[in-house]
Amino acid sequence: MAISLRKSIKLAACALAIPLLVSSTLAAADNYPNRPLEAVVGFGTGGSADRMTRIMSNHLSQELGVPVRVTNRPGAGTQIAANYILNAPDEGYHLFSSTFAPYLTNTILAGDATYSVDDFSYVNFQWFDQDLIAVNKDSGYSSLAEVIETIKNQPGKVRASVVQGSAGHLMARILLDAYGIPQNHLNLVTYNSGGEARTAVAGGQVDLVLISAEGSESIREFLIPLAIVSDERIEQWDVPTVNEALAPLNIEVPVLQGSMRGFAVSAEFERRHPERYKKLADAMQNVLAKKDLQEELRRHDIGGIWVGPEKSKQMMKENFETFSRYAQLLN
Repeated sequence: MAISLRKSIKLAACALAIPLLVSSTLAAADNYPNRPLEAVVGFGTGGSADRMTRIMSNHLSQELGVPVRVTNRPGAGTQIAANYILNAPDEGYHLFSSTFAPYLTNTILAGDATYSVDDFSYVNFQWFDQDLIAVNKDSGYSSLAEVIETIKNQPGKVRASVVQGSAGHLMARILLDAYGIPQNHLNLVTYNSGGEARTAVAGGQVDLVLISAEGSESIREFLIPLAIVSDERIEQWDVPTVNEALAPLNIEVPVLQGSMRGFAVSAEFERRHPERYKKLADAMQNVLAKKDLQEELRRHDIGGIWVGPEKSKQMMKENFETFSRYAQLLN
């Protein structure tokens, strides 16, 4: 009888502990986040994604009530940062900031990445851009056709800067391929951030740059813009579309989808903690709805729209399918 009584007491104690454990777990979820978040940028400092992240981090910190610390982990076309995010604990304290299209795509197609686009959950893509093709103002070139003819007839003379694995990188390869020019005729210098690639052309270390248009406003005075990689001309840069600029050479190239910048987390985090993921997404949406943030983004020529997780995921998949058709040029 005594043994039975002791067992009964122990079972009762366990039964009482279960609600306390559940309550404790729910409380932990409700208190998310309760320590600083790390926003990991897949590029060096000064580039478009870095500038976007540093502005957004201040406002996200206010919205979430904890610090959001920005760290830069450049290299391998954003693969270093991507792997860091996937290897971090899936608890919602590591936010991946990048130009996901085309960099994430290209790390998979041409960089031997071990992950897939489905290993990430895309909280929001907020900044979209087309690529600009431009030369240094003192380079002596005045048209895209002239530059391409020089690359063909004077191998190694033209130096170009691109960000490793970017749409601009792929477009440089496509331009040469379309005109039957050996790839080694262009002296192509790759960088890990847009800031470095822009500094190279602004300072005259290279003649040509293929890079995001909106982020290049800061070096406009050092450039002669030649073309925009788009189906339509844009107001910001009064230049022909890439295929208009190529018309004298009787060639045409595919118009690649422009850059898509924003934030993501590991897909495993969303699976394990859907309530935390929703809280993070809601915070991002709330921040982007604030007038003071939108004014700050505009002052720095940075996009700030909300498309949400579902649309961002769809756009990422479409980008991957498009770039898959040309991936062999980056190998």
